[in-house]
Parts: sequence; C-alpha cells; structure tokens
Amino acid sequence: MELGISSGVEILVAIGVIFLGGIVLMLFRDLIWRPFAVYNVYTKQGLRGPSYHFLTGSVPEYQELMTKACAEPMKEISHDIVPRIMPHYHKWCQIYGEPFFYWYGVQSRLYIAEPELIKEVLFNKFGFYYKNPPKPLVLALLGRGLGVTNGSQWAKHRRIVSPAFNIDKLKTMVKRMASCTLSILEKWQEMVTQADSYGKEIDVHSEFRALTADIISHTAFGTSYNEGKEVFEFQRELQTMAAEAERSLFIPGSQYIPTSKNRYAWRIDRRVKEILKGIIQSRLKPIPEGTDVDYGNDLLGIMMTANKREMSGIRRNLGMTIDEIMDECKTFFFAGHDTTSNLLTWTVFLLSINPEWQEKLRDEVTNVCGTDIPDADMLGRLKLMSMVLYEALRLYPPGSILTRITYKEMKLGSFALPKETRVVMAILAMHHSKKFWGEDARMFRPERFSGSAAKASIHPNVFIPFSTGPRSCVGQHFAMLEAKTVLSMILQRFSFSLSPAYRHAPIAMLTLQPQYGMQIIFKSVEM
Repeated sequence: MELGISSGVEILVAIGVIFLGGIVLMLFRDLIWRPFAVYNVYTKQGLRGPSYHFLTGSVPEYQELMTKACAEPMKEISHDIVPRIMPHYHKWCQIYGEPFFYWYGVQSRLYIAEPELIKEVLFNKFGFYYKNPPKPLVLALLGRGLGVTNGSQWAKHRRIVSPAFNIDKLKTMVKRMASCTLSILEKWQEMVTQADSYGKEIDVHSEFRALTADIISHTAFGTSYNEGKEVFEFQRELQTMAAEAERSLFIPGSQYIPTSKNRYAWRIDRRVKEILKGIIQSRLKPIPEGTDVDYGNDLLGIMMTANKREMSGIRRNLGMTIDEIMDECKTFFFAGHDTTSNLLTWTVFLLSINPEWQEKLRDEVTNVCGTDIPDADMLGRLKLMSMVLYEALRLYPPGSILTRITYKEMKLGSFALPKETRVVMAILAMHHSKKFWGEDARMFRPERFSGSAAKASIHPNVFIPFSTGPRSCVGQHFAMLEAKTVLSMILQRFSFSLSPAYRHAPIAMLTLQPQYGMQIIFKSVEM
C-alpha cells in the first residue's frame, strides 16, 4: 500500500515538474528568445532600432519622452508638432533612420512613413494585415465594431453599416445638423451681444464637443437623442481613461483585477450597454410579412433596416446580433462626434491666425448661401472650404498613427516581417514631411488642395487622414458634411481671432486635441 502511495506521489511530482518546466520554457521563449530572434531578423536586413530590454522593451524611454514633450505648452504658435506628439518617432528616426523598430514590452513595432509601403499594408495586401487587438478600455469605448474587427466579421459589419453612410442619405441629415448648430450659435450670439467691443472669448473645443455630440445623437438615434447624449458623457470619461492607458505597458489579465479604476470602467460600460440596448429594442417592432422593412431614417434605423434585409436574403444567418449593433453604435458615436469636433476646433484655430483665409471663406459662404441656412447642394459648392478643411486634416489629422499586425510571416517592400509584427504607420509625420510636401510642409497653405486631394502631394497616398483602401473611414463624408454645415453657419454670423489666453499644446488623446482648450474671441458680423 505504502509503495502504491509513494508511486502516486512521485507521478504527481513528475507531472508538476513537467508542467512548471513547460511554463518556464514558454516564458523563456516569449520573453527572451523570441525578442532576440526578431531583433536578429531585423538587423540582418539593415533595419535598426533600440535594443530590447527584458519585459519592458522600449516603454520606459517612450514614456519619458512623451511626458517631457507634453509637460508644457509649445513656446510659439507652430504647426511643427511631430516632436511633441511623436517624440519617440522624432528621436529614433534621427538615430536609426526610416523605417526603424522599437519594443512595446516584448512586442516589436516597425515604424513606416513611406506611402508605397503604407499602400501595400492598407490597400494591396490589406487582408493579410489585421487590426491590432485593442486594449480593454479602448474596446469598451469602441466595442467590437468596424474599427477593431477583422476578416469575415469585418466584411459583414462593413456590408451592413455602409448603407447608413450613403452620401444621398447623409444629405437628408444636413437639416438636422443645421438645426442643432443653430441652437448653439443662438447661445453664442447672446453671449457676444452682451460682451464689450473686445468680443466674447469662447472655448470652442468644449463647445464643439457638445455640439457634435448633439448632432450625432439626433442623426444616429433620432427621437432617442436624449439617451444618446447620456452615452456621450460616459464615452468621454472612457476616452480619457483609455488615452491614459495607451501610454502605459499593458499587463494581460490586469483588466479583471477589481481596482477602483477598473470597477468604475465596468460600471460605465454596463450603463452604456443598457442605454444602447434599450434604444435598439424599442425599434424592434414586428414587421408584417410582405411589408417593406423600415426602422427609421436615422443612422441606427438605416443600419437596422440593412441588417434585417441581410438576414432575410440568402445570407439569413449572417446578420448582426443586438450586441454587434450596440458595438457599431459605440463606434460611430465616438468617431462621429470626436473626429468632427477636433476637425472644427483645429480649422477655427487655423482661420483665426490666418484672417485672409477666414475672409475668403466668408465671401464664399455669402456668395453661395447668402443668409440662408445651408443645404446639401450649397455645401457641395463650397470649394474653398473643402480646401481649408483638407489642410486642417493634413496639419492636425484625427489620428497620428495607424497600426496593423501581421498574422503570418509577410513581405513588406523588401523587408521580411516575422509573424505578429506590429506595423505602425506614422500618418502625422508623413503629412508633415518636406520630402512629400516641399519646404512649406509645416505651413498653412490650403491652395495645395486646389486640385484633387490625391494630387496635392507628389504621391496619392501621402494624404490619408481617414485612412485608405477597403478599410478607409466609412463616416468620412458624414464628418465633412457636418464640418461644412457648422463652419458655414459660424462664418455667416461671426468673425473670430485667437485669444491671448490660448496656449498651443496639441496632445494625442486617442485623437489629436488641444491640451488646454481652444480659446477664441468672437464678434458679430453683418452679412
């Protein structure tokens, strides 16, 4: 009996030793052997970058550079913001050349800013480069929508979501956009009227965030816009938390630890899901057989109608679930208000320090719209405004980078990339490169877009504020229509200049924003 027990113990011990040995070998492979193997693969091809440091990689230096760059405002008004927004790129590019690699923990990241290589990733071979899995807080913010899904899942979502952003359907929403804009401009008008001859200072960044949230609430959720506004407030908190997390090294599994921050994020996420689920379920009324499917003419309704038709056709099992529809609501709610609010903020900033272009746009609006509230046809004729908005998107794009991951060994240009390489495309750096835009690359020159946007630079894929290829932003026409609506109505009523209180400090909070707000002085104008 004792011999049997002893043998059983020995077997358990042996199994334990093998198990622990396996864990040790796996950790050695992932934390030591693989990073050095990848390092050798890169260096043999002539690629250079900082050395790998155990566990942390290049993160400590990255964090130090980011903290130092954003510690105080820029000393002068300048559009040369790459050293501030991407200090690691600015430093390592000078040391190692382009492209270069660095380490996010044990992950290698390859930085590229060449349009041909970017075209290969986003267009020619887009199916082989997956979206990088988002961190938990970003996932809570965006959901598993178009922005993060891959493969057949992405194709299904894109097919169902695209009808909501059909340009003809979007044009019908201009009236709602204008109505929301009129409400906030009437408030501004009252403030300006009560101010002295100096004018009224307004932080347009916070105002535009509220306005675009109101617009997306009305255009996306229709009569449920009040619930949509509540989602906006929660999304804004999640965005701040997610932006902070993006600068830190993520430890897998840490999202499940019940810290005060995690518990707060869980509560917000639950509440957002409750609100969105309630909005969606209120629309799910039975559709009589033989009746046209119609859930409304707002973005949610159009998407739900497309989804119902998808499920009724030959692909009846390929529709989106309620949870998937909720995720798409999260995505276009965040992207729909955040992208446009920042575009408007930076455009008003640029026009406030370039008054000659402000006057050109006001004259154009006067000639096209007069004192009327603009409609979709009028907005389509505002060519100078399009040029200015494109230049704002070039100098201050919504996102400074795009990231993809190789799901297998891949060839990128002449470089062989190992599986699971993160390819980081430096959009901001490319938008500011003198190599592609000339000596005036960091100057405000809207006339460079007098032709098509693709011909503004020496390469058609240099200007990509909304990405490019099959995964380009589905809502870019919505953003441009909204920005034109708001900007034209502002120009009809006000002249504006930069306040002395403004401190120039762009910062990446997932999207590019002014760190200390955007203080603008407004005065009334007579049209």
